Amino acid sequence: MEGLPGKLSGWLQQGADVAMGWLASPAAWSQFALLALAYVAARVLAGRMSPVILRVLTPKEGMAGMLATARRFALLFLPLLLPLVAYGLTAAGEGVTRAAFGSGEVIAFGKRVFLFLAARALVGEVLTDGFLKLLGRYVLIPVAALYALGVLDEITVRLDAMVVELGNIRFSVLALIRGVIAGALLFWLGAWSNRQSAGYIKAQPALRPATRELAVKAAEIAIFGAAFLMLMSIMGIDLTAVAVLGGALGVGIGLGLQQIAANFVSGIILLIEGQTTVGDYVELDGGERGTIVRMTARACVLETFDGRWIVVPNEHFITTRVVNYSDQGSANRYEALFSVSYETDINLVPEIIERAVAALPFVLSAPDGPDCELKGFGESAVDFAVEYWVAGIDDGKNKYGSPVLFAVWNALKAAGIEMPYPHRVVEIRGGTVG
Repeated sequence: MEGLPGKLSGWLQQGADVAMGWLASPAAWSQFALLALAYVAARVLAGRMSPVILRVLTPKEGMAGMLATARRFALLFLPLLLPLVAYGLTAAGEGVTRAAFGSGEVIAFGKRVFLFLAARALVGEVLTDGFLKLLGRYVLIPVAALYALGVLDEITVRLDAMVVELGNIRFSVLALIRGVIAGALLFWLGAWSNRQSAGYIKAQPALRPATRELAVKAAEIAIFGAAFLMLMSIMGIDLTAVAVLGGALGVGIGLGLQQIAANFVSGIILLIEGQTTVGDYVELDGGERGTIVRMTARACVLETFDGRWIVVPNEHFITTRVVNYSDQGSANRYEALFSVSYETDINLVPEIIERAVAALPFVLSAPDGPDCELKGFGESAVDFAVEYWVAGIDDGKNKYGSPVLFAVWNALKAAGIEMPYPHRVVEIRGGTVG
């Protein structure tokens, strides 16, 4: 680093000497004239071509599909037309100049400047993503500027000669910089591809929800795995080192990450089997109950009727008993208990209760209508239960039990049937009360 100011001074002096040489050379002045002519011609051509391109590529209003999307995407690059046309004309002029005069340094410099202007237009007018604009502003434009000045090759050689060692891995500073830039681009592209693939997979109605989740996770692993391997190749890292790292990771999983591995494998089993999926209302042996709102590689998220989220490891769905009420429009049976007095003609009770419960709008007649059954004879009342079917579950949000009990109460009151309460007889012995 001590020689950096000297190198910069040398480059500046070299640039000044080249500029002075161009100013004193008639051939250089002719090349400057060709550059100006190329720029004017490029402006004229771009001005004539832009309306035609705009008319051809602009899709009709309301037009959709891949072709329309591709045409709209191509229109984004219209600001690059002028510098790229100027670059093409200058490249053609460079060949003519070198053939006629044996030199073309000035026009070659102008060609690189037009490429630099194209890079600026790309970053300033085309790119809209914040990350890509940041990468273009601090990577693409500086690299294009160094290329325009003609010092990019020399800087590249010097960076390639500087070697960094990390254990058995050796790579140059140039490879490190290239890896950081390529890694940023690859993982941004991977994230974008993952979002697109996830949106496409989730939009397929023919796939079960569990299959869609499994396909999304498989696509995510494949995309980022490919990005990682490509990054290793770009940085020049021997993949045998990655194999060693994978072996060490496997030992770590075997020693300390058993639960994480078990939950991950359990999550894959859940997604493949599809017996439990997003939208199901489940109850576990541990008492957790709620609607599954999310399934991840490690756990399932249950939402209770009061809005709380419970995170349950996937392993619990495999190793313990799970009651799946499957709130997907399926019918479920419930039971409401009640009692009547011993003075009641109990033969009349089933018909009265079944008729009252069947009148409720949410009670189904299939697979079976309300069924009132005698349960037993208690200490002070005769015990009954009415069974009924509903399309859904009684999870706190949908409350079926309370309206049924109200219907039972009202029906019994309307029929003059008493619902008793416990009576106790107290006998006092051994004296008189005075």
